[in-house]
Amino acid sequence: MIRAFLKRWMAGGIAAGWLVCGQVGAEAKPAILTAREAFDLAIEAYIFGYPLVTMDMTRRAMTNVREPEGMRAPLGQFARTRTYPLASNHDVTVPNADMLYTIVWLDVSQEPWVLSLPDMKDRYATFPMLDGWTTVFGAPGKRMTGTGPQQCAIVGPGWKGKLPAGLKAYKSPTGIVQVLGRVYCAGTPGDYAAVHALQDQCRAVPLSSYGKPYTPLPGQADPGIDSRKTVREQVNSLGVTDYFNRLAVLMKDNPPARADSRIVKKMARLGIVPGKPFDIGKLDPIVIQVLEAVPPAAFGKIAAWSTDSTKAGDWSLQDGWMRTLKTGNYGIDYTQRALIAAIALGANLPQDAVAAVSTIDGTGQPYSGNSRYVMHFATGKAPSANGFWSLTMYDGDYFFVDNPLGRYSLSARDQLRSNPDGSLDVYIQTHPPGMDRESNWLPAPDGKFFLMLRFYWPKESLLDGAWKIPPVKRED
Repeated sequence: MIRAFLKRWMAGGIAAGWLVCGQVGAEAKPAILTAREAFDLAIEAYIFGYPLVTMDMTRRAMTNVREPEGMRAPLGQFARTRTYPLASNHDVTVPNADMLYTIVWLDVSQEPWVLSLPDMKDRYATFPMLDGWTTVFGAPGKRMTGTGPQQCAIVGPGWKGKLPAGLKAYKSPTGIVQVLGRVYCAGTPGDYAAVHALQDQCRAVPLSSYGKPYTPLPGQADPGIDSRKTVREQVNSLGVTDYFNRLAVLMKDNPPARADSRIVKKMARLGIVPGKPFDIGKLDPIVIQVLEAVPPAAFGKIAAWSTDSTKAGDWSLQDGWMRTLKTGNYGIDYTQRALIAAIALGANLPQDAVAAVSTIDGTGQPYSGNSRYVMHFATGKAPSANGFWSLTMYDGDYFFVDNPLGRYSLSARDQLRSNPDGSLDVYIQTHPPGMDRESNWLPAPDGKFFLMLRFYWPKESLLDGAWKIPPVKRED
């Protein structure tokens, strides 16, 4: 089922319910809390802070190198992926076979950073800027600012200086900033070379060095950062004390939004105060005991959100395809924000990208390599986008599927063959469907698999629901 796709990374938990009296630190008034109240409040706080703690942990992991290498680079330096990963590469789940990533992490808490992007020559590219809470506060790129050369300054929440003329300002609400650039690439040797040249021209310099010769210093690798575990595993393994202490300290340079004032006041009742160390010892011993169950219980609630919120409209499931249009900007929908941080950290605004996932066919049955499937697009209803679209195959472990064609996805760049009436069929199966169908064949593995249909700069008909994704039908 679709939910199994999300629960792969998730865990559940239960709560207790004793009556106790708890006190918080001097920063807040003493509070009388039942164990149930303390538990529920801590669940809210955990979910609220999950994106910030995850972003910080991701930043630490991705910048923990002396010099750029693959997806990692020191703070303030660009990491550049040079090829699509092979099916044998299991470093990243749900990889992309359309874009080459060009990523930089910045700390704008002390001064702004200046971002320079080259002339993309009409090539599709997007460089969304995410704050520490995973909100997209800027999205330079083909849709918003065109493909010409551009320079801009990313300004932190407390900075009040004046920028040099010609620099467009993007104000980050937090000190943590990730610029998660994506540049379209056809995957051919010639196009790889062209995109590499563009990637190498992307620059980031602190404002104090703008217009001057600048050579970034080597990074400092911290051996204490565990590179064997994924970020999600590291975040989810944090105990309640470490988790809330990280959250409280991080909120100093990454302040919550004004709309978050209600939950910030509630968290203070437990002693979770922005910029102040969290001291669980000030709480009643029975409350402390109850709070130990919070991390797994809170993450279980996050895991269930895609199913629980379908009726509310945050997620939709139709004809075996699940998607959400609530990404990049969440307001006070903290559970939705936490779920996206858990399964799709760095998600774009829906105007820039929409991804739909399918683990079941149109009848609700899980996909199997033992069967043959067809995805039929009626005449005039073939997928399309202002940027591009792609249909990607993943095995049961969320990696590319090895196959004789080396084909991991189908997209507009492939020479898909339409039917005589103008309709389009895509064949999804393990074995070749025949020479007359091979152009439209998406190879599947022997066992379980799932599909992802991506739209970059989607058309309005997808966003408003006028165009619907057809079901995948079992052919045999």
